[in-house]
Amino acid sequence: MRGLADPRLAAAIRQIHEAPARSWTVAALAKEAALSRSAFFERFSRTVGVPPMEYLQGWRMNLAKDLLRRRVGTLDAIAERVGYGSASAFSTAFTRHVGLPPKRFATTAPMT
Repeated sequence: MRGLADPRLAAAIRQIHEAPARSWTVAALAKEAALSRSAFFERFSRTVGVPPMEYLQGWRMNLAKDLLRRRVGTLDAIAERVGYGSASAFSTAFTRHVGLPPKRFATTAPMT
């Protein structure tokens, strides 16, 4: 986790991890890091290896995969928990990111 070695980026990354459902923007994350929007975007991308919003989506999808594997909650509840306003929007994003719809992922993933 290269970003955690940078105190400014670490502040933003901690916020993403603590509140993944929040409607994050690059500007809001830059504020958490006490950097300008452009400086934050460049520094985050260079240090972490992906742009901030891509990192956020990846974190949300990892959380969703874990919840789906453990069969925790309905699709609506999981969507809300990871920051999507609807199960439909979540399902579209999940399918694009993972390659399987959430319901199929849940039925084929081994329970943990």
